[in-house]
Amino acid sequence: MIISHKYKFIFIKNGKTAGTSIEVFLSQICAFSDIVTPIYPPVELHLPRNYQGFYNRMTSAEIRDRIGEKNWKDYFKFCVERNPWDKTLSYYYMAKFRANGNLSLDEFLAGQEFPINFPRYTEPDDNFKIIVDKIIDFDNLMAGLREVFRGLRIPFNGSLGVYAKSEYRTDRRPYQEVLTPAQAERISNIFAVEIALHGYRFY
Repeated sequence: MIISHKYKFIFIKNGKTAGTSIEVFLSQICAFSDIVTPIYPPVELHLPRNYQGFYNRMTSAEIRDRIGEKNWKDYFKFCVERNPWDKTLSYYYMAKFRANGNLSLDEFLAGQEFPINFPRYTEPDDNFKIIVDKIIDFDNLMAGLREVFRGLRIPFNGSLGVYAKSEYRTDRRPYQEVLTPAQAERISNIFAVEIALHGYRFY
């Protein structure tokens, strides 16, 4: 999570949406007075600072309560969201790596830990009320970042320069070729709110 007073933006970090890579990039252009929360494990070139009272995966509502309504309204709030079937596969491969390879996809899907992001950018008492200014589509990440950064006057050459945590996924086939109908349905049920919010389709 990053709050930049220099550029007047708030970046909310979602799960499995290139959030770490974006944080590393932004931390290098932020001012020393800006707020940059730590990430784990640490990544080279990422420079946390002034984060007392803040943490990496804060929700938008928590940030709003912390900084006050006026600052919340004055700053541009953005995050990235991703197709849930693709996002879940990415998260699975990370979980499998951390389990030393001893985790099947069905075992993972039978669990309770998934990259459900909507609580980070909606009102706590209304799942369908988005409270950030922009949700970038992961499938068009660079174009979305370029548009946001242009509006914020952040220098950007079209590359973040780092792709953190991308090494976990070894099977690069499209999710439609990996997931069985039962697995796809399980993900559809888990991410029902995000699918309804953003109109995601399996095909």
